[in-house]
Amino acid sequence: MADRRPLGFRQHEAATTASATAEPAVPTMDDKAAAALLPERPARGHKGTFGKVLAIAGSLDYAGAALLVCRAAGRAGAGLVTLAVPESLQPLFAAKVVEATTMALPEDDVEEVDPEPAIARILDHDHDAIVLGPGLRPGLATTELVRILLQAPEQDHAPAPMVLDAEALRSMATLGEWWTGSLRPCVLTPHSGEFQRLRAGAGVEADADGDLSGDDEARRKAALAAAQAWGQVVVLKGAKTVIAEPDGTVTVAPFENPALASGGTGDVLSGVIGGLLAQGMAPGPAARLGVFLHGTAGDIARDRLGDAGVLASDLPDSIPLVRKRLAGVAERGKPGKRVGFTVRDGDGSSA
Repeated sequence: MADRRPLGFRQHEAATTASATAEPAVPTMDDKAAAALLPERPARGHKGTFGKVLAIAGSLDYAGAALLVCRAAGRAGAGLVTLAVPESLQPLFAAKVVEATTMALPEDDVEEVDPEPAIARILDHDHDAIVLGPGLRPGLATTELVRILLQAPEQDHAPAPMVLDAEALRSMATLGEWWTGSLRPCVLTPHSGEFQRLRAGAGVEADADGDLSGDDEARRKAALAAAQAWGQVVVLKGAKTVIAEPDGTVTVAPFENPALASGGTGDVLSGVIGGLLAQGMAPGPAARLGVFLHGTAGDIARDRLGDAGVLASDLPDSIPLVRKRLAGVAERGKPGKRVGFTVRDGDGSSA
């Protein structure tokens, strides 16, 4: 049977097999590992069963970031997605989103969220996971919103997990030891530049660990050190994305794909991880599976379009197809599972 997996993944798998006799390496995600992480989809489930994502994202200049997050969260399997935006922008976004709902956040100026009443409205909203940062307007109000939300307890239950990206990360870099007051389990998704700014805010020299774009070993060590120091999951994006967890677990994604080097692909990743968190996954597994779904969707886009010209909006619709394939891998791996046709005798019994 023809191997229908994306070309980039097949090439990586062949290279990995050829070097199997080399010294033990950090675990690399593959189909089997990803399939084992898939959250269950009960046959009698409903949209509430599969989680509610609250995306706090977008501005007039970066409307697309919010739309990509919402579409990706839905394509990752979340049951409900709500987009929270400054109230003056709500009519604009409400006209653009289809499946998602919108929520207006109070402002103290046009497009500028008033942090304290906005936090009250956010905490009053029913959600299972938050995505914070993609496309937000830079400024002191955003920084204060991020600071309060990191520390704000939820009413009557544990704080919902949160994905932090883009402007949220840039705001955190100015907050000093932000992690000392954080109550929420979080997944941070920085690229190398954002990661360096976060570490500089924590007093770590930018060149302390070498080249964090091209040196894979330096990237692994730096991401793990940050995850353990901050007590949060760190996804250091780029070629061979690193997923580091506070318990010392480090996983590497197999993807090296220049087709993903375009604006908005990181927003898609944030939405995918947020959608998985809403389905009840813990931050580490959600980050690992999210990176794999996103990377494989990128390989599919490259196989179809080439390594240039792929747009972020090309990715979300492939996410459920990748998930479907992984579900097949998980099903075939179950003990006693018989693959292929069952031959039956004339009396109808199995041969």
